[in-house]
Amino acid sequence: MAFVLEVPVNLLGRHQNLVSFSSSRRPSNFINFTRKQRCKLSMSSTIQSLDEKHLDPANDLALPIMVNSCTGKMGQAVIEAGISAGLHIVPASFGIQQDAGKTIQVGGKDIQVHGPSDRETTLSSLVEEYPNLIIVDFTVPNAVNDNAELYCKTGVPFVMGTTGGDRDLLYKTVEDSKVYAVISPQMGKQVVAFLAAMEIMAKQFPGAFSGYTLELRAAIDLGSRRGAAMEGGGEQLMEGGEERDEDKGNMVLESHQSTKLDTSGTAKAVISCFQKLGVSFDLDEVQLIRDPKQQIEMVGVPEEHLNGHAFHMYHLTSPDGTVSFEFQHNVCGRSIYAEGAIDAALFLAKKIQSKADKKIYDMIDVLREGSMR
Repeated sequence: MAFVLEVPVNLLGRHQNLVSFSSSRRPSNFINFTRKQRCKLSMSSTIQSLDEKHLDPANDLALPIMVNSCTGKMGQAVIEAGISAGLHIVPASFGIQQDAGKTIQVGGKDIQVHGPSDRETTLSSLVEEYPNLIIVDFTVPNAVNDNAELYCKTGVPFVMGTTGGDRDLLYKTVEDSKVYAVISPQMGKQVVAFLAAMEIMAKQFPGAFSGYTLELRAAIDLGSRRGAAMEGGGEQLMEGGEERDEDKGNMVLESHQSTKLDTSGTAKAVISCFQKLGVSFDLDEVQLIRDPKQQIEMVGVPEEHLNGHAFHMYHLTSPDGTVSFEFQHNVCGRSIYAEGAIDAALFLAKKIQSKADKKIYDMIDVLREGSMR
């Protein structure tokens, strides 16, 4: 005679559904329970509904992620960070048409590159195979909006680490689709903390630096260069082989590897905070340093990090020139961003599992939640 034992799932998980266990045979020691009775069981194995299977931290390690693009140094750094974290790297990645069909090996994993023409069909098939897929995007600025539109159309949550594109359109696309996403111009954990502090200062003390001028020099080694200049009888800096007076007025310089095509998203975010603090500055005044010779001679970037660095220094000067403030952050390599991107993916997975009402997050949200490994 068949029997059914009903156990409330809230003993084992979060939902109130009932899980039924059935058998066609009646054990000899079977005890009849009335419908009003329930049996509390101690079970060594865990029963979870499909939409809760990542709530166990151990299952976070099996989270499938797709990294676009695997041909770029940033994408490869994210893949290596994901492997180190124990995540499942999906063996597919979006790239440019010229790389379509290629197989790239990263961290011992073979990853096939798919061009623009088959992105939608590829992603649809991947979603069927990996229902909990999360995408990490480090492509190029002009692909931001098209990629986001595809992710949203397919219903795939994503981490957007690529800067540039139409940011207003990006946010609107995600909001309309109700897809979960982490969007941030900066993935470096410690730099995010600095940005969070800047946001707090701008919110609590608006206008505190009214009248000040802002210069953002690309982390020029001011100590050694000014010292050398003073020994020479004057304060002069070198730029492109030409001497010039030390920067006056509003000027922003930022140095990144030559392959970075757009203005630093971090610089934009910091400047926005300074504007709220009362500093007058136009983003169009930002000057990009992408020439390796200038980066070595003027900025002081180590030669081994020319292909991967981010040097910034923000210099504020009072109207009468008697007071100055400096904020500096220099990054060599890509590991800080790659590790942050993986943290963001894990954070996003938890938000999806908890069915959070909020859909769009940034790295400050990740930092506030303590989701940094």
